[in-house]
Amino acid sequence: MIQSMTGFGKATMQLPNKKITVEVKSLNSKGLDLNVRIPSVYREMELGLRNQLSTVLERGKVDFSIFMENTAEQTSAKVNVPIVKAYIAQLKEVYADADVTELMKMAVRMPDAMKTEREEIDENDWNLIQKVIDEALENMQSFRVSEGSALEKEFLQRIANIMTLMNATVALDGERIETVKTRLRTAIDELKVNIDDNRFEQELIFYLEKYDITEEKVRLENHLHYFIETMAGKEANGRKLGFITQEIGREINTMGSKSNHAQMQKLVVQMKDELEKIKEQVLNVL
Repeated sequence: MIQSMTGFGKATMQLPNKKITVEVKSLNSKGLDLNVRIPSVYREMELGLRNQLSTVLERGKVDFSIFMENTAEQTSAKVNVPIVKAYIAQLKEVYADADVTELMKMAVRMPDAMKTEREEIDENDWNLIQKVIDEALENMQSFRVSEGSALEKEFLQRIANIMTLMNATVALDGERIETVKTRLRTAIDELKVNIDDNRFEQELIFYLEKYDITEEKVRLENHLHYFIETMAGKEANGRKLGFITQEIGREINTMGSKSNHAQMQKLVVQMKDELEKIKEQVLNVL
């Protein structure tokens, strides 16, 4: 079953002193374009996280984020008391008549007035966060599968439409050949010259062979079945489906150039229209 590159997954967990939210979203892309945003305390885990995302998601323009909301009563940022006192002492020299409260407000805005204690990674916390990441990725995969199922239904309908139009084109082939024969015979009769009937038949057969679409019909039918077969595969197959649509387009174009028949050409245009709709959606397939 095919999967869409478009998807979204989210998961949350409440830890003793923080709330963790993981979000991952993906759009279509030729390869894997990965953008990771995580709190600085977990920066050393980024490489392993990128490897995990690459393995699971494979392709797409992916935005991955870990949001951490501190729910503890204490914060990692604290007032640097000695520095603030030194600032206040200096400010008193400049603003001797200033209120202490005003000096305090000015001092805490000065450089190094606040100090942040670097938080170390808690292995137990990270193991719990990893579970949240796994849950978000599972939700993402479920979204992709659901979108892929909708794409598969559309592809099957489009392929069936092309098959129907192809058969209608082939059904007109006999009428087209007779029309060509009649047109050539009429043109020769208007010349009022004697011709060798055997030679005329030989030349006519050679001429009609150039307009024969039997091979194109067989190849087109094979490509359509191969497209359906590839969709049913278990591996990521978006690129392969794209290559198959190119081959389908080649056969449809050749049938159009050989048709030399107004109604057949209309059917060919309709086949091209169905194929373009397939090509647009194939870009979203993983």
